Amino acid sequence: MTTSDVSEPEILVAKARSLPALSESAITELLAEVKVQGRGPALDTLVEYQLAATLELAAARHGKGVEVGDLAQEGTIAAVVAVLEYAGKGGPASGLDRFVGRLVASHMDDTIELAAIERAGEEAFVRDTEFYEAAEIRARHEFGREPTTIELAAELGWPEERVAIVATILNDARARYDSEIVEYLDDIDEE
Repeated sequence: MTTSDVSEPEILVAKARSLPALSESAITELLAEVKVQGRGPALDTLVEYQLAATLELAAARHGKGVEVGDLAQEGTIAAVVAVLEYAGKGGPASGLDRFVGRLVASHMDDTIELAAIERAGEEAFVRDTEFYEAAEIRARHEFGREPTTIELAAELGWPEERVAIVATILNDARARYDSEIVEYLDDIDEE
């Protein structure tokens, strides 16, 4: 097996698993220290202790729409919060792994869900701009002039506010694109 056959998350999980295990009494002491001091070396040690499980949870969500590395980062942040909360409640050492695992998994699933919602919104906006452009072209041909917002709203079946918002964003993008083309053509002329 070569290093190209092993993914980065697998390497990170292997490294995290190679960390020395913590005894239940050591976890109890560290939890007590976190309860009193909050952030510090004890918290760092407990979060590091949870790292392999966090990375495994991230790797298990590979292909769900968020990069595994991003999920691992989100999971590590959730692990910090979970350990702080668990220690603050005075939870026993024996329940730490389960508590942190549930909270981290839930946070990762929420992150994936939010990313899907964001992607769906972006895709809907792209569709809206395509509908807008098609309606604008049809109306321009029909009227022989630029259509008004009201005419486009009627054509699209949208509220005027929505038409105005899409028009503004689309026109700003067109202006940016046009200025980039002019700069590119100016550079070519100089050569």
